[in-house]
Amino acid sequence: MGSSCLLSLTFCFLVLFNCCFAQIEQVTSQRGQQQQGKRRSQQQNECQFDRIKALEPARRIKSEAGVTEIWDENDQQFQCAGVVVIRHTIKQQGLLLPSYSNTPKGFHGAAIPGCPETFQSSGQNSRDRRESSEDQQQKDQHQKVRQVREGDVVALPAGVADWFYNNGDSPLVLVQLLDTSNAANQLDQDFRKFFLAGNPQQELQSQRSSNQRGQHEGESRRGQQERYRNLFGGFDERLLAEAFNVDTKLVRRMRNENDNRGIIVQVQHELQVVSPQESREEEEREREHQRRQGGGSNGLEESFCTARLKHNINNPEDADVFNPQAGRLTTVNSLNLPILRHIQLSAQRGVLYPNALMTPNWNINAHSICYITRGSGRIQIVGDNGQAVFDGQVQEGQVITAPQNFAVVKKAGSQGLEWVSFKTNDNARISQMAGRVSVIRAIPEDVLANAFQISREDARKLKNNRDEVSVFSSSQESRRGRD
Repeated sequence: MGSSCLLSLTFCFLVLFNCCFAQIEQVTSQRGQQQQGKRRSQQQNECQFDRIKALEPARRIKSEAGVTEIWDENDQQFQCAGVVVIRHTIKQQGLLLPSYSNTPKGFHGAAIPGCPETFQSSGQNSRDRRESSEDQQQKDQHQKVRQVREGDVVALPAGVADWFYNNGDSPLVLVQLLDTSNAANQLDQDFRKFFLAGNPQQELQSQRSSNQRGQHEGESRRGQQERYRNLFGGFDERLLAEAFNVDTKLVRRMRNENDNRGIIVQVQHELQVVSPQESREEEEREREHQRRQGGGSNGLEESFCTARLKHNINNPEDADVFNPQAGRLTTVNSLNLPILRHIQLSAQRGVLYPNALMTPNWNINAHSICYITRGSGRIQIVGDNGQAVFDGQVQEGQVITAPQNFAVVKKAGSQGLEWVSFKTNDNARISQMAGRVSVIRAIPEDVLANAFQISREDARKLKNNRDEVSVFSSSQESRRGRD
């Protein structure tokens, strides 16, 4: 059987052939959800560059039951897009400890403030109504825990606590995007992880401070936080004991001061949670229910507590564009996952068959952060001066950013090319430069002939020789088709 996991929420993509469970901490409101442009404007000055690189992770932090890798948030392409990329690899029976951040993110499993504990352990029947409060406390109650699988995109608003548990039989890889420039982040451009448990390593926190503030101020703040602990470590133990109505001995255990396991810990026995096995049919029913509601909300419970937080983009049957000779594209945005409207992010999964090509295009209203999930190929990115800011090979595990309006083309290698692109808009759109629905196809022949100083016959070829949409078969195959 494939891997599975329990998790809490963020904006993320599951890479391996795994499934997992997730839980999400419910949130009461998101300030400034429709004001994305205000924070994005702070990034505009960061997008002036001549060269982009395909990047590997810059930092690697080992934990007891896994590894966390973080790309260099000081790299200009991430500062331009206003994002941070993190990859967690969780071993079998590994638990990614509960935490929350100051940014919206993409993956899954969380606890949402203000929402009821609608999942409880078995054994409750009519006699339970007469049980004492002590007996009731023996039954665990918690918010919904969701199962996720390969290809799931999961969305989580800022400030929502999440956790992740791998209860499968192989490692689980979780790619996470943190949108630091989102309007929901009212702090600064540092990504901040607030841990509710464990004794997190210092390297997990942002290293962007010295670039965003004065060097002295950045060093001062880091010096004060040289010893990192979870949030309970900063409170007076007597106040915590009173808040939880427990003794101080238990509160001291919550601090985890001598815990050296890192942020991914090994669960000694199978994690016991209350969770139904979600089938694909049940997911479809949930999706249809939300469609009937029209994406509207009716108070907290209708909006966040019962919101659908994940959408699978791995099934070929759900592709938005499919070419049997070239590949497919599948998009998740606020139209098919309404929660994305609140966090202003979307995603697209691309699959190119060997030597196939994706049409040259530009992102109209978003930056695109591309994570290569499988295979290899060539990518070119061209800026406003007509010069290529990137022209090179990419391979599995690398990340590259295409800034808004920069033109991009992808061509698969001999083994094909697969990727997931995170977009900084909940309904990101592209303009295609070649093919049946392209901007060139929409321009009159005479305009093209005069613009390029070519004959009308050649202009007609530019418009009509490629009749495919978005993903193109290799030139050899298309040439055979024309012959």
